[in-house]
Amino acid sequence: MALHLYNTMNRTKELFVPQQSGKVSMYVCGPTVYDYMHIGNARPVIVFDVVRRYLEAIGYEVNYVSNFTDVDDKLIRKAEQMGSTVPEVANQFIQAFQEDIEGLGVRPATVHPRVTDNIPEIIAFIQGLVDQGYAYAKDGDVYFRTQKFQDYGKLSHQNIDELQFGIRIEVDERKENAQDFVLWKGAKPGEIFWSSPWGDGRPGWHIECSAMAQRYLGDTLDIHGGGQDLQFPHHECEIAQSEARTGKSFANYWMHNGYINIDNEKMSKSLGNGITVVELRKRFKPTVLRYFMLAAHYRNPLNFTDEIIGQAENSVARIENAYANVEHRLQALQPDESKTLESVNAELAAKLVQIREMFHTKMQDDFNTADAITAWFDAVSEANQLLKRDDVTYVELKAIADVFDDFNQVLGLVVTETNDLLDEEIENLIAERVEARQTKNWKRADEIRDLLAEKNIILEDTPQGMRWRRK
Repeated sequence: MALHLYNTMNRTKELFVPQQSGKVSMYVCGPTVYDYMHIGNARPVIVFDVVRRYLEAIGYEVNYVSNFTDVDDKLIRKAEQMGSTVPEVANQFIQAFQEDIEGLGVRPATVHPRVTDNIPEIIAFIQGLVDQGYAYAKDGDVYFRTQKFQDYGKLSHQNIDELQFGIRIEVDERKENAQDFVLWKGAKPGEIFWSSPWGDGRPGWHIECSAMAQRYLGDTLDIHGGGQDLQFPHHECEIAQSEARTGKSFANYWMHNGYINIDNEKMSKSLGNGITVVELRKRFKPTVLRYFMLAAHYRNPLNFTDEIIGQAENSVARIENAYANVEHRLQALQPDESKTLESVNAELAAKLVQIREMFHTKMQDDFNTADAITAWFDAVSEANQLLKRDDVTYVELKAIADVFDDFNQVLGLVVTETNDLLDEEIENLIAERVEARQTKNWKRADEIRDLLAEKNIILEDTPQGMRWRRK
């Protein structure tokens, strides 16, 4: 098998070959931290978490960089509204973002650089473009000459003379051409600023990612990712300024995830239909939200509805239950190192090989998580069949558990409990309840049942005795 991914630049699937054997450099555009993360922001966060996990699972060392835009017009306006400062606003929402990604089971990037920690690098990058004739200063601002960069528009496949300008592209009479974009913004009275050769000001939006990607990953990235909405103008501008500055390809592979709709309508501020991750985490388990994001191919649009999220809840419960039942049954069996799965159950061994191959085949076909999940459900079916047998062996169940663990390392759809103290307390309550029932102390048994229910603990009778799981 060989990993292929869809390269937005060429609009085709390509064999993935990193620049350095065994290592991958990946940059994913992070949030502008002026508000809480919404469901649309969560999709690339989860998608590229899985991309990173899978690359690591197949042996790559991944240097994953995702930035924080912590100075921007939106942060300045937010600070004014809150009667605060830009750094205070940024710190508040960076902390909220970190709590959200942890709540979604997302691993932190290798580096989460902030714009404000990279101002000297950004200024030096801009000065290099000015020296090369790709940028010009005008009344304290600095602009990039798009006409001088002949490939401008190659990612979004637009003709430079017919470009449809998007968010943060400003019409300004001081520009030599309407398509030119700002690299440095002169500070208005009362705004946060840094000193530069062109006067006091702050970076434009696009330049920050080029400068930070270069600082932390070098001139050329293996993978650059982000939401579909970033193709133009943000990524287009990144390419222009980076390749103009270095004369090298900025990224070898471009990946973009699709949009999320809410009840079949595009999510937008004008419709007021955005949903924050903080709200979602109160209503749903993080694994349900991950499942919702991964049950469709990352390039396809997603539609968030109560019905679809309900289906995700049911699917996650099916995986969790099988996972928990296998682990519970394993605890009642004695390990037998002398036997192999092939010697105990050759048919199951062959099926698990087939299931693993299907999982990896789908993941290596442009990270097709939707079909990879289908492979996991095949493993669930095998597990459920095994669990019906009274004579099931440790070797058989351990083989299934290993498949579950490997798939979970990539997709993160099951949370394995790590709070041993809490687990011990629950086990003690269950033991007390069993004793209360044996002594016909029904009142105490009911009290314990109600207490566990309040803690979202579900009790289940199994052939091996009472077991519990979290709802």
